[in-house]
Amino acid sequence: MKLTIVSNYINHHQIPMANALYEKLGADFAFIQTSQMEEDRVKMGWGSEIKAIPYLKRYYEDSSYCAQLMMDSDVVVFGGVEDESYIKPRLQAGKIVIRASERLYREGQWKSISPHGRKKKYEDHTQYADGPVYLLCHGAYVASDFAIVHAYPDKKYIWGYFPAVNEYDLDELFLRKQHFDDQGNCQVRLLWAGRFLKLKHPEYAIKVAKYLKSKGISFHLDMIGGGVLEGRLKALVKEYQLEDKVTFHGFLPPQEVRRYMECADVFLFTSNYLEGWGAVLNESMNSACAVVAGSGIGAVPFLLKHNYNGLVYKTGRYQEFERLVSLLCTDKTLQKRLGTHAYETIVREWNPREAADRLYQFCEGLLHGKVQPQKTGPLSPAPVIAPRKGYWYTRNK
Repeated sequence: MKLTIVSNYINHHQIPMANALYEKLGADFAFIQTSQMEEDRVKMGWGSEIKAIPYLKRYYEDSSYCAQLMMDSDVVVFGGVEDESYIKPRLQAGKIVIRASERLYREGQWKSISPHGRKKKYEDHTQYADGPVYLLCHGAYVASDFAIVHAYPDKKYIWGYFPAVNEYDLDELFLRKQHFDDQGNCQVRLLWAGRFLKLKHPEYAIKVAKYLKSKGISFHLDMIGGGVLEGRLKALVKEYQLEDKVTFHGFLPPQEVRRYMECADVFLFTSNYLEGWGAVLNESMNSACAVVAGSGIGAVPFLLKHNYNGLVYKTGRYQEFERLVSLLCTDKTLQKRLGTHAYETIVREWNPREAADRLYQFCEGLLHGKVQPQKTGPLSPAPVIAPRKGYWYTRNK
């Protein structure tokens, strides 16, 4: 079987699974990158790994070879490709296509009423409803968006991103999470990581730090990242007199971010519905952090079950977020229980090697006319979850 993945660019969230597919398929596997990575992603350390990747093909350097490879492969997975001209020839030829997509309507499903938008969705998706075209849903609300335009009926599957997974001795890892303040009191280490953008609501972390201080809870908050809100966040820290409680680290390479996760007790994930997936959730769970996350984040309903392997607040409800963080900071047993289950979720099911194996089996099934979905996790049938139901789903799935 010849399998090709096509995306705008490869990054450190995709490389581990791609490596596993290359180990399995050798020269019959390729990853075509259609664009050069944006400068801000390069600054975050995302581009340093790609130079020596043997299976990586660059469309912008050899377009004729890459276009032919897209047609000749048995199965092609298209993800993160905004230009439909890459995909159309294969669709029109009736060859197997797997689309890997984030949401159509992140800003609200009401946008589906646009006649121009519906026409475009029909041309790109709906008209191929009966063809050999399948959808991998990069987020819990993707299936709901595509159901609105009647695309991929009974052919939508749970999917996501699969960053590198580290295996730990959990007893040793939890020892690394033991911290004490200057008075010898047990100190909770909180971590927030990402770009300082409005959609990610980093101000939640600063506001909850103010609250924890007012309650006399011993803690320290590490903020990793940067962006347009950085000045405002630092001003809040000064206004709330949190200089000794909050440390800004700027952007760090992915490996260093993981080291902070390994030492953190609680990871704060505060994005809204504009966060299509959010691979920091995979990484923090793999590091056995107790996560507090918003229900609107694409990865949350797929990866988290409330009060089992994380705590989920309804996106937009800061007071609920504050209550859950405060609960975690005063309950070390709960931290450890959630962190343990979070770790097990990633290493047992949501890891790149398992994803590669499942994708390989799925593609083999397509070639032989017998698709066998998984029962749970990646490549199981995607539930149609309306965004307003995500919070409920994390409590009842």
